Amino acid sequence: MLLEVRNLVIYYGAIHALKGASFQVREGEIVTLIGANGAGKSTILRSISGLLRPRSGEILFQDQLINAVPPHKIVSLGISHVPEGRKPFANLTVSENIEMGGFTIRDRREMAHSREQVFQRFPRLKERARQSAGTLSGGEQQMLAMGRGLMSKPKLLLLDEPSMGLSPILVREIFDIIREINSRMGTSILLVEQNAYMALSIAHRAYVLETGSIVLEGRSEDLRTNPQVRSAYLGELVEEGPSTYPSNHAP
Repeated sequence: MLLEVRNLVIYYGAIHALKGASFQVREGEIVTLIGANGAGKSTILRSISGLLRPRSGEILFQDQLINAVPPHKIVSLGISHVPEGRKPFANLTVSENIEMGGFTIRDRREMAHSREQVFQRFPRLKERARQSAGTLSGGEQQMLAMGRGLMSKPKLLLLDEPSMGLSPILVREIFDIIREINSRMGTSILLVEQNAYMALSIAHRAYVLETGSIVLEGRSEDLRTNPQVRSAYLGELVEEGPSTYPSNHAP
């Protein structure tokens, strides 16, 4: 198992943000976490990347417990986090921003090679290599954030709301890139995304979070047809009926 999260409990002060969440990501998978704002999706990503310490529970990456591992060492283990909001270093060039993602690389030739691989995957960034990152469009900034995250050649890429603030055309382009990163590079992806329709369209499996708890899990194609998911997260009107949320998680 690439990533296994067991009974994760996290508080923000007195606020109980995560209430025993458990899930898995296998090698080569895209797994998505969907749910309303405040459900705990971003909290999960921050805990995996070492930015938050859980009150209890376990986070295992390749069978290694990483609860207390600092963020920079988690990157060295093979986990890269692309945070919500893109957050470029606005006064640095595109090329300099990308190199910031390779802070674990010590060899200059390896740094140049990794940067060129990012430029090959994102040719638009290569065209703007000497441009200040703060002048890029929203879609270009998202590509830059993803390219920066790929510099360390992660085994697991954590993506937090990559479609936020983008036009429908750019959203489709970004999701095509995510699918390509997974299929061509073999990178496993844990995706947090408010656009549940797009997330379920590219993910292999999905987990639904409500107020800090995972209430449903399964194959994405199955969840897309689930009446509760269609009504709550896909914006579709469905006939009322018995709840399809099981008392226990789906196998």
